[in-house]
Amino acid sequence: MIATLIPIFDDEMAVFGYSIFTQRDNFLLNPNLLGSGMLDGAGQIPGLDVVNSMGIDSLSEDKYIFVEVTNFSLFTDIKSLCDADPSRLILLFDTSVQQSMEYLNRLKELKSMGYGLAMRKLTPSNFGHYSEVLRLVDYALLDHTKINISSAKMFFERMFPQVTLCAVNVDTQEDYDKLREVGGYHLYEGMFFRLPQVSGERETAPLKANYIQLLNVVNDADFDLTDAADVISRDTALVIELLKMVNHMTVNSEITSVRHAAAMLGQRELKRWINTAITRKLCADKPSEITRLSLLRARFAENLADIFGLGGLSSELFLMGLFSVLDIILDKPMEEALKTVKVSRSIENALLRDTGDLAEVLDFMLEYENANWNEVDRQMVMKDIAMDQVYDAYLESLRWYRELLSA
Repeated sequence: MIATLIPIFDDEMAVFGYSIFTQRDNFLLNPNLLGSGMLDGAGQIPGLDVVNSMGIDSLSEDKYIFVEVTNFSLFTDIKSLCDADPSRLILLFDTSVQQSMEYLNRLKELKSMGYGLAMRKLTPSNFGHYSEVLRLVDYALLDHTKINISSAKMFFERMFPQVTLCAVNVDTQEDYDKLREVGGYHLYEGMFFRLPQVSGERETAPLKANYIQLLNVVNDADFDLTDAADVISRDTALVIELLKMVNHMTVNSEITSVRHAAAMLGQRELKRWINTAITRKLCADKPSEITRLSLLRARFAENLADIFGLGGLSSELFLMGLFSVLDIILDKPMEEALKTVKVSRSIENALLRDTGDLAEVLDFMLEYENANWNEVDRQMVMKDIAMDQVYDAYLESLRWYRELLSA
């Protein structure tokens, strides 16, 4: 199985929840599953397997998790499949659900157990047909490119006022801004948050300039620990974080200075910590999802190194993933953003030109996080990569991110 989390945002660009997108098998290796075999395991709910494997708080400490269910798996003993708090789980189904008493009673039962209900693939032509189901639904995911939101808003406010409308396939910042202005939708899902509107180079704020200087110090081929420590000393918050980390790693050590702490951590670990900590600082004025995306990509890319036969490039892959949203962080086109930090030519080629070995991993990650499973399947077949290897690498990335936040 493979799985990824896709964020759902609210009107303030805060993350409301995550949708779990999964695929049980590689359809290119198992074409029978596209035919009569599609119903094999129809009662299973792969998204709940992910929740169980990770724990709902590891996936997201306080957000909702949308889990896709089918018209068959709705009738499984969901509670026995996953012991997570039902109030944090929203069961997402489509228009294959029928307007029969059997289905309606089951939906009522699930709501009484505390689960939220969401419906997708709705169109204006079938709003009325699913009226009884919609009376029980909490969220409706609508393709904004096929919906007149003004009419839909009036319809839902009059007929189903309890339903929160979520616009899906919101792929540009312009679309997001327009939809917010018109009103009607309160949640949004799409790629818009990864596509910043940048018209040219902007001045970097003084605090960010200090952070960028520190990145450049540690990303030199053979940086000096003393130089790094001196730059860290200019930021009280960084000093506190560094001391906490060193004290956590050592026992009965009396740290006498920032330089002493840096020396105890060592060049390799200090470089890794600085790259991670500074990225979080640079993202402070951005939606929290940007920080999460940057760090997850870094760890996921590092975990994919051996799988892609690039074990010797794991550190570069980590940095490539970390800086893959540098344009968003610095509000500059990527070419301008990379001029402010020192990265290897391999990282630059991957992020700017989509060339080189690192680019293969970057392309794979982008397809994976967008749940473009057909392309993911193709690349896994071409590289002779097992699904479980990728799934384990992704879940470990989620765990690492959670532990990083906890620390």
